[in-house]
Amino acid sequence: MATVAPKSDARPFEHLVLDFLGYLEFERGLSRNTLEAYRTDLLQFGRWLDEHSLSADTVTGGQVSDFVAALAAGNGKPPASPATIHRKTACLRSFYRHLRREGVRDSDPTAAITSPRRGRKLPRVLSRDEINKLLAAPRGTEPASLRDRALLELMYACGLRASEAIGLEMSDIDMDDHVLRARGKGSKERVVPVGRAAIDALRIYLERGRPQLVRGAGEAYLFVNFRGGPLTRQGLYKIVRRHAAAVGLADRMSPHTLRHTFATHLLAGGCDLRSVQEMLGHADVATTQLYTHLSSDRLKDVYFKAHPRARV
Repeated sequence: MATVAPKSDARPFEHLVLDFLGYLEFERGLSRNTLEAYRTDLLQFGRWLDEHSLSADTVTGGQVSDFVAALAAGNGKPPASPATIHRKTACLRSFYRHLRREGVRDSDPTAAITSPRRGRKLPRVLSRDEINKLLAAPRGTEPASLRDRALLELMYACGLRASEAIGLEMSDIDMDDHVLRARGKGSKERVVPVGRAAIDALRIYLERGRPQLVRGAGEAYLFVNFRGGPLTRQGLYKIVRRHAAAVGLADRMSPHTLRHTFATHLLAGGCDLRSVQEMLGHADVATTQLYTHLSSDRLKDVYFKAHPRARV
């Protein structure tokens, strides 16, 4: 149980959090989703501090450990998963490093905290046959079908995140050079090649589908909904799930599955790791290395089925 310590006369916890979030947004360029996750985790920590009459600028390492232990125990609520505890602990470490830089604290109470080891969960990946079935699912010549076909082709061709796909503007696509500009996490931009199948699907959508959806409105976004406005994340999710269900893949699909499949298929086809890293927009190659396990497993399956001496 946490010991009670007197509160200090330092700046209120909320002010410290706002200053930290401002640093993350304007100096590190983190996305809104990441900032909201940090804010939620820190406000939970702030409530715990209030409940125990503690202050962020005087709390000890042992008391922060008590907070982490409370997360794991649940204390009347469902206990947090190891992944959740790992994320919240990382948030606190970053927060207290910032407080030390700003001179709010002389020591870091999170320095000795250990969080549960996260198990490496390999992402789901579609086979070549499965991805072909999915890409062929949007049938017909209706504007929405042409949009869905172009959207799925482009996400698989370029390994786009959901936010990147719905954030694409008309000016981000160069149909002649077969490239697009994607805006990733932290508003970082990267240029990604676009394959022939995706270019062909895009061209049909732009000629026969999109004009009927926007009805002459000056919409800048590439993918639009049936009212002609920007496609939302929820709308994208529904499109992917609907077509996945149509070909028997509903239990294996999310928009991110296309990104995982893109990376794994490139590596299995001989693309080098650094190139895949750049196309995915990963800051650290270690993140991209996760896909080497998937592609090597697939190659082993092929080897043991095909090599005449593999099963001798």
